[in-house]
Amino acid sequence: MTLPAIAHAVSPYRQLLVGFSGGLDSTVLLHRLKLWRDQEPDVQLRALHVHHGLSPHAEDWVAHCEALCATWGIPLSVERVRLQDEGLGTEAQARKARYAAFARVVQPGEVLVTAQHLDDQCETFLLALKRGSGPAGLSAMPERTDFAGTQLIRPLLRETRASLETWARTHQLSWIEDESNQDDSYDRNFLRLRVVPLLTERWGHFAEATARSAMLCAEQESLLDELLSEELAELISADGTLTIAPLEGMSSVRRAALLRRWLASHNAVMPSRAMLSRIWDEVVQAREDAAPCLHLNGFDVRRYKGQLWWVRSMPSLVDTVLDWKTPDETLALPCGAGHISLVQSGHVRPPAADEPVTVRFKAGGMLHIVGRNGGRKLKKIWQECNVPPWLRDTTPLLFYGETLIAAAGVFITEEGWTEEGMNFEWKA
Repeated sequence: MTLPAIAHAVSPYRQLLVGFSGGLDSTVLLHRLKLWRDQEPDVQLRALHVHHGLSPHAEDWVAHCEALCATWGIPLSVERVRLQDEGLGTEAQARKARYAAFARVVQPGEVLVTAQHLDDQCETFLLALKRGSGPAGLSAMPERTDFAGTQLIRPLLRETRASLETWARTHQLSWIEDESNQDDSYDRNFLRLRVVPLLTERWGHFAEATARSAMLCAEQESLLDELLSEELAELISADGTLTIAPLEGMSSVRRAALLRRWLASHNAVMPSRAMLSRIWDEVVQAREDAAPCLHLNGFDVRRYKGQLWWVRSMPSLVDTVLDWKTPDETLALPCGAGHISLVQSGHVRPPAADEPVTVRFKAGGMLHIVGRNGGRKLKKIWQECNVPPWLRDTTPLLFYGETLIAAAGVFITEEGWTEEGMNFEWKA
């Protein structure tokens, strides 16, 4: 790849954040971009090294990257991440942590540039094939994709690893050799070390052929996106829910395609064919009086009022009681449920000096709320106010002593009302 080619690959962007592991691929990428920057002074380069802590040599890798970037005059950030055990496997968990770090660090106006190449594309295609993926999964990695409010660009996808090594040796570059790359217990390494060389020995252009297949799959998916976009837009409401009724008369194939695209609109991990069937059978087709829920990678697919909802999984807070000792300050709720505050301009009376303030998530007895005649139990109020079932035991309730004052964003009780007071605000 020539310098005009690398410039074209990232055009029209001039502010670049480069994922830099210190390995061969990212070293060649950073070197080419550095040479381009040397010719074009308005090009701004930054590098990001993600420290996973998986190797005993990780600190040495940081030092190597720092030294190289200092030599080339490229600012380097180092993000240290700790992998969470979410049952995804080490490879997938490391990738998730890495891209989360990229999303945190990339700045407005920058694009993220990473060093995946043709051999990586071949491996990604084969991994998708192993999982039984459809055209979306077999599309593998696009050269450009939206990412964290900007774009992710992969300028090396058409080049083999061998060509990158030739470049590195020609320019006398040094790079890190990660010892884990020789561990074929990892799926990708198994393909790289044992399967792809055998296939390439038999069919010399196997990697190029799989890349073409990936591109064809991507084109088919893009065409389907175009053909279904108008119909999907009519099914999705302003709050991102999906109307169920029109789906019921469709073929299962068309319905599955629309469900996949609805999930993609929420940046969901694409479900398997079996999971799509479960969404339809266990959520949509559940009995009418049920509140069905299907967990999917930290989120829930739910049915409510003829719509499918995609909501973050939350544990029940029904038995939680929080002492709010300083109600003039914001209070953080547990389990990442957000923050609450009492702010100016509302109709919630402030607490008296002798009234302890607590936040709870359940209330008993008959409640009298402003705008309704007579008393009602909380369950009935939730129903009348169209509060979805999954929010009914996580919506903050404000208490002064043992008196319920308000439910954030939903109602104020007669005991809590005042003409000029505060607003009980919840930012989830």
